[in-house]
Amino acid sequence: MRVQTNVAALNTHRNLGINQMMSGRALEKLSSGFRINRAADDAAGLAISEQMRGQIRGLGQAVRNAQDGISMVQTAEGALQEVHTILQRMRELAVQATNDTLTTSDRGQIQREVDQLVSEVNRISNSTQFNARVLLDGSLSAATTSQATRLEGPVLHRDGAGNLATGGTTLISLRDTAGNSLGIASTDTIRYEAVVNGVHVTRSFTVATGSRLGPVTGGLATDMNATAWITGAVVVSGKIRFDGQSPGEVNHIAGFTMRVFDSAGTEKTTASRYLNQFVITQVAQNAAADNAARLMVGANAGQLITVNIGKTNAVTLAVQGIKVDTHAQANIAVKVIDEALGTVSTNRARLGGIQNRLDHTISNLGVTAENLTAAESRIRDADTAAEMMEFTKFNILNQASIAMLAQANMQPQAVLQLLA
Repeated sequence: MRVQTNVAALNTHRNLGINQMMSGRALEKLSSGFRINRAADDAAGLAISEQMRGQIRGLGQAVRNAQDGISMVQTAEGALQEVHTILQRMRELAVQATNDTLTTSDRGQIQREVDQLVSEVNRISNSTQFNARVLLDGSLSAATTSQATRLEGPVLHRDGAGNLATGGTTLISLRDTAGNSLGIASTDTIRYEAVVNGVHVTRSFTVATGSRLGPVTGGLATDMNATAWITGAVVVSGKIRFDGQSPGEVNHIAGFTMRVFDSAGTEKTTASRYLNQFVITQVAQNAAADNAARLMVGANAGQLITVNIGKTNAVTLAVQGIKVDTHAQANIAVKVIDEALGTVSTNRARLGGIQNRLDHTISNLGVTAENLTAAESRIRDADTAAEMMEFTKFNILNQASIAMLAQANMQPQAVLQLLA
C-alpha cells in the first residue's frame, strides 16, 4: 500500500482527461456543424474540401458572368432589331421610288428620308453601349482576314451543244443553259451597275462585231477590269467572275446588275434577266485582330465562350450614300437593301444562338455547383446523429471517470487502519 503515489487515481485522471477532450471535440462539431474544423481533424479531407469550395465559388461567379453576357448580347441584338426596322423602311422607300409615277421632286423628298435613316444606322452603331463598351462599332469583332467581294454570274453556253463559254467566246454567240440564244447583237450596249460603298456607279460596254467575253483586248471582262471597282474579271467554268478592286470595306460591291440595250435604247429583257443573276460568294471583310468578347463561364482557366459582335454600320451594310433619286438607282437600292437585311438577319441569328447557348451554360453550371456542394458537404459537414452519439458516450464516461476518481482518492485512507 502506497500513500505518496496513487496509481489508480493517476490512471483514472488520465482517462478522465481523454474523455473530456473527446467530449469537447464532439461538442465543437455539434456546435459548428462541421466534421472538419481544423486540419488536424482530417488533413486530406480539408484539402479536398477547400479545393471544392474554390470550384463552387468559381461556378457561382461563372453563372453571374454568363448572365452579364446574356445582358450584353440582348443589348446588341436589340439595337440590331432597330437597324432591321430602319432597313425595312428604307426598302419600302426604295420600292416607292422605283415607281415612275413619281416626279424627280418626289424622289428627292424620299432621298432626304433615306439619308436620315442612314445617319440613324450609323448613330446606333456608334452609341449602342453596355457597361461603357460600344457593341456595334467593330471593337468586339473576331479576327478577320482581308478578302474582296467576289461575284459570280450564271453559267453561259456558246452553242446549242452546250459547250461552256470561255474568254474567247463572242458575246453574240452566248446562249443560256437550255441552248437558247441570249439575243445579243453588235451595236448593243451592255450596262453594268452596282453600289460601291453605298454609292451608285455605272459603266457601259458597246458590243462590236467579234466582241468577246474576255479578258482579251476589246473584251467585256477587260472593260470591267478597267473600272475603279472591279478587278480580276475572268471567265471560269462558263461563269463571269470578278472581285472588288480592294479588300475590306473599300470598294465593297453590292447589288450588281448587268443589262443589255439595243441601239435604240430599248432593253433586251431576256438577255438582261439571264445575265442579271450575279451572286456574292465572299463578303468583304477588314483585316483585324481578334477583339471578340470572352466570357469566363467556368471555374477554371480557359473555360471561355467567345462572343463576336461584328461591325454594323451603313458602310458595312453597303448603304452609305445609297441613292433612290432615279428609277435605276432605286431599283439597285432594293437589291442592296435586301443584302443588308440578310446581313443583319445573320448577325441577329448568331447573337440569338449565343444567348441560347449561355442559357444552357447557366443551367449546366447550376447543376455542377449543386453536385459539388453535395460532395463537399459529405466531406466537411458533421453527421449530427453520429456526433450526438459520441458526445453522449463521452459525457457518460466523464461522469463515470469522476466517480471512479473519487473512489481512487479514498483508497489511501485504508492506511489509517494500520495505524489504529
